[in-house]
Amino acid sequence: MNGRRGPAYWLLAGFFALFVLFLYGPTLTILVLSFQGPQGGLTFPMNGVSVHWFKNLFEKQMVGDFAGSLQRSMILGVAVMLVTVAASFSAGLAFRSRFKGAAFIFYLAVASLIVPSILISLGIGLLFRVLGWDAAWFSSAFGAHLTWTLPFGLLIMFAVFNRFDRRYEEAARDLGATSWQTIRFIVIPILLPSLIGVGLFGFTLSYDEFARSLYTSGTFNTLPLEIYGMTTNVTTPVLYALGTVTTGVSFLVIALALVSFTWVRRRRQRHGSDAGKAA
Repeated sequence: MNGRRGPAYWLLAGFFALFVLFLYGPTLTILVLSFQGPQGGLTFPMNGVSVHWFKNLFEKQMVGDFAGSLQRSMILGVAVMLVTVAASFSAGLAFRSRFKGAAFIFYLAVASLIVPSILISLGIGLLFRVLGWDAAWFSSAFGAHLTWTLPFGLLIMFAVFNRFDRRYEEAARDLGATSWQTIRFIVIPILLPSLIGVGLFGFTLSYDEFARSLYTSGTFNTLPLEIYGMTTNVTTPVLYALGTVTTGVSFLVIALALVSFTWVRRRRQRHGSDAGKAA
């Protein structure tokens, strides 16, 4: 090999560069324009530099209930995350043993991935109306979001459990551990990185979900619905300030997940080192 890079390399490099440009270019543009001065507009050139629009963002009478919608989306995202992790982990344990109807239950659980999200939202909203219940972000929207997050959690946990070495459990039981102790002290610590990943999926999918919230959130908007409403009646850089804040929240969640992964890895390394010294 002479070390020269062929056309395929440059083609892939160019494609990746375009991908990065389309992915982060709009985000950087919104970030810059969100720091416009009080007289700034929606396009370049910028008219001053300030944090005026970030302050204006939290004024309910000016741009809507951003603080409330953010709080609702955060609470809903955390609730969906916890249920998704618990249900996916439990289902992963259950599906390790064959039982009658397992295939039917599996396909029934993941079927919502192929049904248009707007139809699921509309169907749940109509169901609540027929039953005489009021749709709300903490009830109907909660269920609608689970139809989106649970299939992903199930698929991840099934893949993880297929690679799980059950000899760890057998060794724990040989040493006298109960089934609950085996799950608590053996299975969960080993699968903790995967559980964190499922939780990250559950939170972000719920936090960003628009279509399944459209007919199920009731009279109080979640954050994606609030953003959509702002795009129709807000013509100031406050909209860009909102984009910057929500992007920051998303990156914060990712950072917390990475910190958790790092903590788990170092904890395992420390315990492994302690076990080696004891041996």
